[in-house]
Amino acid sequence: MTESRRDFLAGSAALAAAGAMGALGAEHAEAENTKTDAEVTKTDYRNTTYTVRPIGRVSNRKGKPVQLEIYEPYIPGLLRFEHCKRVMVVWWFHKNDTAKKRGILKVHPRGNKKNPLTGVFATHSPCRPNLIALTTCKVLSVKGGLITIESIDAFDDTPILDLKSV
Repeated sequence: MTESRRDFLAGSAALAAAGAMGALGAEHAEAENTKTDAEVTKTDYRNTTYTVRPIGRVSNRKGKPVQLEIYEPYIPGLLRFEHCKRVMVVWWFHKNDTAKKRGILKVHPRGNKKNPLTGVFATHSPCRPNLIALTTCKVLSVKGGLITIESIDAFDDTPILDLKSV
């Protein structure tokens, strides 16, 4: 949806609601429909803080199957998950959660100084301003709150933020 279409729909909804309450005159309704894209105020999210809570943890111990352990309150969200063949696991780089590492914006890919300095958004670096990671995994089985997967590039006890079926 383009911005002007979104603005039109939002303005139309507001006009309909206000019109139903008798709050707008005809000249105000006309002015609302003629707003240009340049007049639309953008929200500045730079100082916004979001709170995320883990829905589970990664169990990735040597010699054991890799499992996603989903916390009890979130198990109902797994209804019919056994039909999923692949899952995108959204997880937190918890071992890099320091102000210094969050401030790193350029890295040598794979830590190799022979690789050219590259922005973190163009790499798979665990050093990032927001420590959100995403791995697509093959689902092997689902039993209750335990999802056994083929592999994941996360450490044992890594917090899981979300799951998305593929």
